[in-house]
Amino acid sequence: MLKRWQTLRAQLDPLASRLSQDPSYRLRSYQEVEQAARLGFALDVNRATVDDWLRLPGLSIRQAQGLVRLGQAGVQFHCLEDVAAALGVASAQLARLAPVLSFCYYEEHSGALPSLSLNQATALQLCAVPGMPAALAQAVVQERSRRGPYQDLADLQRRLGLAPDLVQTLMYYLRP
Repeated sequence: MLKRWQTLRAQLDPLASRLSQDPSYRLRSYQEVEQAARLGFALDVNRATVDDWLRLPGLSIRQAQGLVRLGQAGVQFHCLEDVAAALGVASAQLARLAPVLSFCYYEEHSGALPSLSLNQATALQLCAVPGMPAALAQAVVQERSRRGPYQDLADLQRRLGLAPDLVQTLMYYLRP
């Protein structure tokens, strides 16, 4: 047992040294992923840069860039399945990375937010909302004129067929 511990320690120490000496060290194998996790290495998926993602084996630069672009657009990943869906792969394909992936939640907006009433705002006012394209602002107003006030954001989503991630972005700025 002691010999096994010494062998394991010998395997872990070089990696610990590389991780501490080179902040951009790229893990070369899934075995190193497991070792790095035991050493306390974690990648915060909601704050990771392209270089951070590229530290993991099996991810291409295009995949890393796509994940970062989604994060910059306000998408938060809550679990391994979210990352897999964003990459268009099966979650089983990423399962070996799970030991080092950290899914932290960040509230992008804190404090009282200025918000617009879906049922009173003009198209021009709605265009000022981050993530609100002009065509959508116009559609919000037209649908409201045609079918009456929105009951809530779920009603807005249903009536206009909006993607959940768009509603997630807009919900910080709009109220019924």
